[in-house]
Order: sequence, then C-alpha cells, then structure tokens
Amino acid sequence: MHLRGIELECIRGGRPVFAGVSFAIGQGEAIAVTGRNGAGKTTLLRLIAGLLAPTAGRLELEGGPAEASLAEQAHYLGHRDALKPGLTVLENLQFWYAFLGGGNAVAAAALETVGLGGLAGLPAAYLSAGQRRRLALARLVAAPRPIWLLDEPTAALDTAGQQRLGELMRSHLTGGGLIMAATHGPLGIDAKELRLETSPEAQLASSTLAEGRALARSLASPPPQDRATSTTSPFPHGGGEPTG
Repeated sequence: MHLRGIELECIRGGRPVFAGVSFAIGQGEAIAVTGRNGAGKTTLLRLIAGLLAPTAGRLELEGGPAEASLAEQAHYLGHRDALKPGLTVLENLQFWYAFLGGGNAVAAAALETVGLGGLAGLPAAYLSAGQRRRLALARLVAAPRPIWLLDEPTAALDTAGQQRLGELMRSHLTGGGLIMAATHGPLGIDAKELRLETSPEAQLASSTLAEGRALARSLASPPPQDRATSTTSPFPHGGGEPTG
C-alpha cells in the first residue's frame, strides 16, 4: 500500500491554510507532520480522512481493497476523544467497534491492551484525561485499518501511556500499516518529517483578524472613569439639593 499527496492546497473560510503540500508514504512507514500552530497540521489529516476536500491537488492510494475508499481504510483520531460520559468504558468501546466493524470480544481485549481492562464497568465521566485518551486509542486496536491518522496522539498521556502508544504504533508498522501523526514533540518511533509552513497569505489573514478582534475589544470596553469626578455626594446623607 502506498499513499501520496500531490500539490495539495486547502482554503477554509476564505483563508488559505496551506498550498503545494506533497508527501509519499508506504507500508511500514510513518510521517510526523510538524509546524507551528495554524500551519494546517490538523487540516491536512482531516483532508486525508475525507472530512475536508482539497482546493487543489490530489490524493492517490495504491493497494488495499479495491472497493474501499481511502476514508474507509483509515482511522482518524482527533483532538476530541468522542466518548459518551454516561456510558461505561466498555459500552463506549462497543459502540465504536460496532460502528467500525469490530465486536464485543475484541473490545474487551483492546481495553487490556491500553491498560483499561480493570475499568470496563466505570462510567466514562469518571476517567482522567489520560484515561480518556487511552480509551480513544483502543479503537485503533479492535477495528484494524491500515492507515492511522493521529492528531497529537501523546496529548494527556503520562510516561507509561506514551510507552504503550509507542508499542502500538511500532506493532502497526511492523504489520505493514501506515501512520501520519501531527505532533509538536517526538512520537517515540522512527518517522519521516513533513513540516508545514504557514503561508504569507495565512499569516496576513491571521494578523488582520487579531487586529480586528483587538479593535473590537477596545471599542467594547467602557472609557476609564474621569479621576477629577467625585463619586461622593456633595450633600449630607439623607439630604437633597437645597431649595429656595
């Protein structure tokens, strides 16, 4: 399996996010997508996942089932963990595995893999941020798909959680999978780097937007009180202005 992006361009809300982005990744390979905030790392992953359409350029996928689209062969793990707090840990996972084509027995085994086996009956509302992230990562295990699109996968994970994630990613690559991960730090695996640079147009648009917001805040703020104006009544308490 090979995935290629050729001269990809994306415009969102009338603002150019990136242009001329190209990459190539084959089975058993990983790409770390890096760049400053606003460079388009999340946008690129969402575009590959089929959640956004490129303004220009194209994606090419070779290999895999001929009847399956790129989106159907990819896992997209975004910033949000997509959990229902009222459902238990296992129930959340069972929903996603039914949606993605897995099964209950696989779901229980996946919880053990990410270190949540002992919390299967606990409502997701009681999970810590790191445990919620582990539960989201468990979806990758039970419903195998060859392409993993991971947005800041190590976020909220402690050292043990990051080590588990590293083991999962290495196992996926060993099995011939592909990984593209947006990150600000090391992934813990060997990976090529695709660095996105903020375009001059996007920088100008961002600067203009920030200036507009600052002006709006200044106009909305009340003017400072005149220090020469006394807030104390010149007349005795209970009295009014003298008459006659």
